[in-house]
Amino acid sequence: MPSALSRYRWPILGAVVVTASATAVAMTWSSQQQSQAVARAMTGGDPSRAPDIIRRYGCAGCHTIPGIPGGDGQVGGPLTNIKHRVYVGGVVPNSPDNLVRWIVSPQTFSPRSAMPATGISEADARHVASFLYAQ
Repeated sequence: MPSALSRYRWPILGAVVVTASATAVAMTWSSQQQSQAVARAMTGGDPSRAPDIIRRYGCAGCHTIPGIPGGDGQVGGPLTNIKHRVYVGGVVPNSPDNLVRWIVSPQTFSPRSAMPATGISEADARHVASFLYAQ
């Protein structure tokens, strides 16, 4: 005759797995929300608005951008871990204002930069910068 412990082993194990999974999802969601809040405060932009802006200006045609469908361009550098980089474009110290200015007019900092001036507004650049810092 099986013991009570062996009879309930699978339901208990299932409950533990479900609880652990739910906790992991909640912690990931909370971490993402916190990253987005910090990015909003740093840049004055809204990361949720950036995907449409990134598509409209064709950023993914040149850059690999996490979280952007089709964001697998190979011309420009990958836009990953921006918040951990020391420099923007390899030439200017990484700060929210410098990132926004770089997005608007990269030639201001690096006249020979291959990155084009796309005509993006400062407001839209702030949304993009917020998205990149939130990653």
